[in-house]
Order: sequence, then C-alpha cells, then structure tokens
Amino acid sequence: MLPGMLFNIPRIFDWLSEVHEANDMTFAFKGPWFSGTDMLFTVDPRNINHMLNSNFAKSKGPEFKKIFDILGDGIVTADMELWEDLRKSGHALFHHQNFLKLSVSSTTSKLKDDLVPFLDKAAEENIVIDLQDVFKRFMFDTASILMTGYDQMSLSYEIPGYEFGEAADFSEEAIFYRHLKPVILWRLQNLIGVGIERKIRSASEIFNILFGKIISSRRKEEISRVKKEPGIDAVTYYMNVDTTKYKLLKPGNDTFIRDVVLSLLLAGRDTTSSALTWFFWLLSKHPHVMTKIRQEIHTNFDPTDLEKLVYLHAALLESMRLYPPVPFNHKSPSKSDVLPSGHRVEAESKIVICIYALSRMRSVWGEDASEFKPERWISENGGLKREPSSKYLVFNAGPRTCLGKHLALLQMKMVAMEIIQKYDFKVVEGQKIEPVPSIILRMKHGLKVTVTKNI
Repeated sequence: MLPGMLFNIPRIFDWLSEVHEANDMTFAFKGPWFSGTDMLFTVDPRNINHMLNSNFAKSKGPEFKKIFDILGDGIVTADMELWEDLRKSGHALFHHQNFLKLSVSSTTSKLKDDLVPFLDKAAEENIVIDLQDVFKRFMFDTASILMTGYDQMSLSYEIPGYEFGEAADFSEEAIFYRHLKPVILWRLQNLIGVGIERKIRSASEIFNILFGKIISSRRKEEISRVKKEPGIDAVTYYMNVDTTKYKLLKPGNDTFIRDVVLSLLLAGRDTTSSALTWFFWLLSKHPHVMTKIRQEIHTNFDPTDLEKLVYLHAALLESMRLYPPVPFNHKSPSKSDVLPSGHRVEAESKIVICIYALSRMRSVWGEDASEFKPERWISENGGLKREPSSKYLVFNAGPRTCLGKHLALLQMKMVAMEIIQKYDFKVVEGQKIEPVPSIILRMKHGLKVTVTKNI
C-alpha cells in the first residue's frame, strides 16, 4: 500500500477516491514497522457520524497536536476544556452584531476599492491574471481586518510580494507530508532545518514577527483607549475576553493571542479563497450554470437579502462538495472502539476522513457523484435541500462544526455576485488544473485567466 500511495502523491486525492470506492469506503493503511504511519481511511457516513456526532470526543489526540504544532493552542489543535472555552468564546465573537457588521462592511469596501478596480484594469489592459492568487490576497486582506483590525493591503495592481501568503502555503504542504512521514523523521528534519520542514520553520518565524507587531500595537491602543468601547476584531476581543466566563483563556499572553488568531486568520484566508477559485473554474467548464446564476441575480437580486439567491447558493455548495477547501479530516480515538463498519480502532490511532473522496462515492451521492450539478441541492418547491453533515463534511460536523460557516457563505456570495454581474473570465488554454498535495485544496499552478467586462 505504501509504494502505491507514494507513487500517486501527485494525484493523491483522486487515488484515495479510487481506493475507497474499491474497498467499500474503508481501508487500513499499513506503514513501515515502528514508523507511526499506520492509518485507517474511511468515508463511510456511518463511521463519520459515529466519530463526529454520536461518539464525539473532545480530544483529537497527542499526535494531531504534534503534526499541527505551528498553530500552537489555537482552536484547530485545542482539546478538552481549553477547546470548550475557545469554542464558546469564538461562538460569541462570530455571532456578535458588530463583528457581523464589520465583516459585511470590510468585504464591501475591499470589493469596491480593490478587487473591482484590479479586475477593471486587467480587462482594460487585456492581461493574464492568476485568479487563485487574487482571491488569496483579497481574502487575506478581508480576514486580516476581521481578525487583527488591520488591512494588510496585499491586493493591488502591482501585486506586491507578501510573506504571509507564501508562509501559509508552505506550512500547509509540510503538514500534509507529516501525515505520511515517521514522526522521528520529520521532527529531525525540522530540528536541523532541511527539506520542506525548513520552510515550516521559516513560516513560523514570519507568523511570529507579524503577530508580534500587531499585538504590540493593539496593546498600546488598549492602554490609551480609556473608557471607549474596545474594537471587535479578534485580537482586541481576546485581549479583553472575560476570564471569569472562560477560565482557560489567557488575554495577557501574547503567544496565546497569536495562536488563537492565527488559526482564525488562516481559516478565513485559505478556505474561502480555495472555494472561490474552484467555483469560478467550474463555472468556466459549465457556462449554462453561469447563465442560470446571472438570470437569478437579474430576477431576484436584493442587496439586503442574499438568501433569495438560491441557485447561487446551490452552485457554491456543489462546488465545495466536489472540491472541499479542506480535503481531509484527521481524528484519533481516546479509547479503543469498533466503528459501525466493523473496523476496530485502537486508542490514539490515526483515522483519516478524505472529504474529497467522500463526495465522489456513488454509494453516497449516486451514479452522478462526480458531476457538477447544482440542481441536486434544490428541492421540488425551489428551496435549498439540506444534507446530513456525515455526507457533506465541508464544514465539519457535530460540536466541531465550523464557527464561520454562515460568514464564509455570505462572503462568497457577495464576491461571486459582484464578479458574475460585471465580468466574464476565460481560462487560459493548455494549463494543467490539479490540486497540490496540501491540507488546503489549492490549485498547484494557479488559475490563469483573462478578464472582460460584462456590459
């Protein structure tokens, strides 16, 4: 099994889909002796529901925290009572009216002041742009406003270099490969600074420098704030968080603030930019879907109620079904268990749910599982269909369901609607579209397009 996986790394997600299909959706992967790389792969919805809902464990296991160590004590890696405090405090932040208003206003202003002028100039000068890079920069800027209170201004026509983006991409690829390497090997590589582990060390330094400046500046502002209401960005929120309510949070600890906000910033930048990139690529392959979305916007557009855009919402859900921004989920049981499929798992063993493969299982989604069909999300009465999270795992499931789900969908609708109304894209012929092996489903070579105004 190991040689087959290593040989298929360039197309790892499609290979995993094929292996799951051939093995009744669950199979055991055996790595070399004593390497710690044995894993159980499953996309069986019964097993997923068992692990993430009915038999939910607060702990992800010690192995998970080692692999994702660059995120420190953020919500992605946190366990037990710390995770509960982060989850509850995060829920309060993401549902705060001022935070929601900031999200809408920052997305609106970045569209008007940066993305639209950028695309206008690209259309006027008839140049090729990398749409994936554009979306990553746009989402980094908007997520940065929400999480730190500062606009990093990485999206401009000059396309300035920005260290954070490269650091994030490198670290996400390194984390992917850590799942396949013996722990002792990647830790040794990290210690001496070789291979891709050298890049993750550099990424950590870049994150630390960026957040060191931001947190220091924010603390100075807090000292001079006196009795004014504190800001609602995530950094300021966690500096002022109520420790009588959330006892394990550390508002005075800069490293803790860095860990918490870094996880949120990466999620805001990477998942939404990935979703938008694959969405527009799929629209280029299915122009009839683009036509239907335009017709819906022309008929039902109401800037105060984007919920009326049912077909747009369905197309986004369908795009993320086929190309989930986070292509796999890593779990570790706290005690021995038997899954509904009959497979026995030992305590602290590795279980991997390949969300990319799940969407391609014909036994789950039907014979047309691999087809892009937004209509599968629309009910007979014209409303949106709901699917169980054990079948549609894009936003995780159970108590760990994504806190920013509704916010992300709102941002995607705002961006998609603005672009679809004003522009047409033509994907440059001859480029190879394939995902990079990473914990985020990015296009390996970007998405090169030309832009024209839709008059």
